[in-house]
Order: sequence, then structure tokens, then C-alpha cells
Amino acid sequence: MKRRKILQGFAQASLGLAVLPFSELAMAMTKLMKSKSEWQQQLPAANYAVLFKDSTERAGSSPLNDEKRAGSYVCFACNLPLFKSELKFDSGTGWPSFFNVIPDAVETRLDFSMIWPRTEYHCARCNGHQGHLFKDGPQPTGLRYCNNGVALQFIPAGEKLPELRT
Repeated sequence: MKRRKILQGFAQASLGLAVLPFSELAMAMTKLMKSKSEWQQQLPAANYAVLFKDSTERAGSSPLNDEKRAGSYVCFACNLPLFKSELKFDSGTGWPSFFNVIPDAVETRLDFSMIWPRTEYHCARCNGHQGHLFKDGPQPTGLRYCNNGVALQFIPAGEKLPELRT
């Protein structure tokens, strides 16, 4: 059983967390605890509103909708890598969409702000709101992570990822 866990860990690392240097892996898995007022001082107003007040950007407003280059999408607040470009697809919704995430990069919770409950997902490190999860995506997962573009920063392949914010 222990061998299986080790092999699963290596497989997950090869899918995404390997983009971080080993010295940052422990920090990436540690929650970043900041008050909303601290985040408000550090982030532009539009980014703060989506990430920490659960706002939603206007459909079609994100330049990330048209981003086609290879690379990584990191949380705008804390710089944790959340998605790789090969996980992105054009959902036709007006928001950047992905059919999977880097393992352990996001957490979910039920959102009851609308008439019906939805699944909201947020950065596992800083708890910043990213978007909502739907079961209408392409194979192999059938999932659509519908993300607010202002909650992400795109880093082209070959460029160094930004250091995790502390």
C-alpha cells in the first residue's frame, strides 16, 4: 500500500506540482493566512473583488479567453499554479475554462448564493475565489472549471514562475 501512495505522489507531481522547485513544494501546501484588508491593500480592486468578495467578472472581458500559448495559469493572489495550458478548452461561455486542475491546487464548497446550489472552487493555498465547477465539460473528465480571468495570471512556458507570495 505504501508503494502505491509513493507512485501516486510521483504521478501527481509529474502532472503539475513539478512546476515548482522542491524548496517551494512545502510552502505551496501550507495555507496562506491573510486578512481581507491585507489582500485589499496588495491587489488591484477588480482582482480583489473576484478573489475575496466572490464577485464575477463580465463574460468575454478576460484576455485569457484568447490565450493559446503553452504555459501555466497561477492564482493572481498567491501565485500558486492552478492549471496548465493543456487543460484549457474553449467552452464558449466567455470565461477561461479548464477540464482539470493541477492536483491539490483547488478546493471546493457548495455556493448557495443563487436559487440552486453550485460548486464553487477556490485556491487551496490562499482561499481566493476562482470560479464554479460544472459537469458539462469535455472528456476525459466531463468537468468545466469556469474561471474568472482576473483571478489568474498566465505565465508562458519557458518563463520562470513567480515566487509564491508570503
